[in-house]
Amino acid sequence: MRRSQSLASWALLCCCCCWIAQAEVFTSIGQMTDLLYTEKELVQSLRDYIKAEESKLLAVKSWATKLDALTKVSTSDPEGYLAHPVNAYKLMKRLNTEWSELESLVLQNPADRFISNMSVHRQYFPDQEDETGAAKALMRLQDTYQLDSEAFSRGKLPGVHSNVMLTVDDCFDMGKTAYNDADYYHAVLWMQQALKQLDAGEEAQVSKVDILDYLSYSVYQMGDLPRAIELTRRLVAIDSSHQRAGGNLRYFESLLVKQLKEQNDAQQPASEEPIQLGTYTRPKDHLPEREAYEALCRGEGVQMTEARRSRLFCRYQDGKGNPQLLLKPMKEEDEWDSPHIVRYLEMLSHEEIQKIKELAKPRLSRATVRDPQTGVLTTANYRVSKSAWLDADEDPVIERVNRRIEAITGLTVDTAELLQVQ
Repeated sequence: MRRSQSLASWALLCCCCCWIAQAEVFTSIGQMTDLLYTEKELVQSLRDYIKAEESKLLAVKSWATKLDALTKVSTSDPEGYLAHPVNAYKLMKRLNTEWSELESLVLQNPADRFISNMSVHRQYFPDQEDETGAAKALMRLQDTYQLDSEAFSRGKLPGVHSNVMLTVDDCFDMGKTAYNDADYYHAVLWMQQALKQLDAGEEAQVSKVDILDYLSYSVYQMGDLPRAIELTRRLVAIDSSHQRAGGNLRYFESLLVKQLKEQNDAQQPASEEPIQLGTYTRPKDHLPEREAYEALCRGEGVQMTEARRSRLFCRYQDGKGNPQLLLKPMKEEDEWDSPHIVRYLEMLSHEEIQKIKELAKPRLSRATVRDPQTGVLTTANYRVSKSAWLDADEDPVIERVNRRIEAITGLTVDTAELLQVQ
């Protein structure tokens, strides 16, 4: 295997990356894991609040039941009731003391503790950028693995078994995120899925009018005037007072008449038939590598023949007789023949992995790329991972891992980048 004489970097993937900003939470599984525990704590706080409210309500009901029975007796014969000195005393006591106690009970607000707990955690909550980033991540997965919106919304993902589904409101918010980013292709896909689920009888907070409003304009932006007119007419039929829809309808119809006239003048066959919804073509990406890496993610692209695969082996690697590996050689597995790519298994113990994650987690920051025009490091929407760099001086575990890397590869870390954790 051909190797450079300096170790460029050794990346340990201990925090998987996805699209999740305050601290740009959407770029780190590690930080999102913390949010799961935060949410669990808030749920318990909410249950405590409900229990306190129920306890308060039970006490108030008990007061009401007791006083209701008492007032029925006292008001049936007021003079006779007050003729008894004990009743007169207890009336004074109730109105002076006990009703004040009831007032204090009613004024108690069990929500204060819950609100205080919420306020403490809110500073760590994801913000709108995180939600937008997460939505865009789903759309990138949709494009990469060529998933239709319906399968996605029903949780039918390749290799994933889950009952988690997207509601009408979820689909609408996905479409709205794309719409606000002028990504009308995905806006159409998700708005029409929201409409489909709503038409199927699924309950939602968003109205059909709102969905049609976004969908009709997005379809227009995709160049399908007939379909835009059809959807806008449907919108107007539901809400004839919708001013924007009325204006859009007149505008779309005038554009269609103009287009048909131009086509007739050019002696081209004119068609008023809309494009089949869902068959729009995704706009070409400005990154030429995108199609290649999407194909590789799907397991397409360069395929290894059986003859080449038969020459891939697993072996124990002792670093060419390195004393550190003689008693416990490293498991090495061939992944590719040319260029020669190998994988090392069980290189780190569980304790070492946990320590590295512990050291890296507070330092995770958004990965950057170098702008080809300015040469300045900047973030990019196609690279959303977070990474941290660990020096050997920071902990004996890092020093030990570095020495192990040197023993396995026969290279030196002295001129290498620091240990990178993603």
